Amino acid sequence: MNLHNKTLVVTGVASGIGAEVARLARFQGARVIGVDRHEPQLTLDGFFQADLGDAASIEALVARLPERVDALCNIAGVPGTAPVEAVATVNYLGVRHLSQKLLPRLPAGSSIVNVASVLGAQWPQRLERHKALAATRDHAEACQWLAANPVAQDGCYQYFKEALIVWSFAQSQAWFRDHGVRLNCVAPGPVFTPILGDFVSMLGPERVAQDSTRMTRPALADEVAAVIAFLCSDASRWVNGVNLPVDGGLAATYV
Repeated sequence: MNLHNKTLVVTGVASGIGAEVARLARFQGARVIGVDRHEPQLTLDGFFQADLGDAASIEALVARLPERVDALCNIAGVPGTAPVEAVATVNYLGVRHLSQKLLPRLPAGSSIVNVASVLGAQWPQRLERHKALAATRDHAEACQWLAANPVAQDGCYQYFKEALIVWSFAQSQAWFRDHGVRLNCVAPGPVFTPILGDFVSMLGPERVAQDSTRMTRPALADEVAAVIAFLCSDASRWVNGVNLPVDGGLAATYV
């Protein structure tokens, strides 16, 4: 597996999983263009600051990105301790909008990888709502749908990770058939990143204690990054429309 001569766009590149994906991808021969609100402290082939919760900022970003992009890694996100509007716009609407706007620059054989979460595993319980949101055509229409179907602060992180998984499933067949572009998710469990503490606060001590008995430790960011790099590579050329857990088996313990 290698990423030789591929151009990757990696959001959330300044820390955590995004930074590790950038390091690994460059080691494997890729050209990496990073996107974040904050300046990264690592070597990249290009970097742009952008607010991925703002549609106009995303469109301005796309105008500056290379004409050919071989993989888009949608890693940037905010925890559920952020206001629900920020969770919706960054973790879901922004991912959709950037992916849709960048699709024409992705040649056949390219890959989009969205970072979901083990906390999105309950998507079947709200499938019809998530399918209705996924069926909206663009950013503006999705915003209108959410205004008419508001999401509560409590559980909003889980809700929009579920929605991201369902949207990715819904888009994957058409984008692969019509454009040759693969669309997949990875679903990490707890990861040692700067926002791990926010997840402890969000889930509460009871859930954290429960999960701690079901796994040996949180993941290291590079352990998730390796799976994302695989999904960007030609080694995964027939992997499409999947949500791949990267959680040390945590989700399996709830079966």
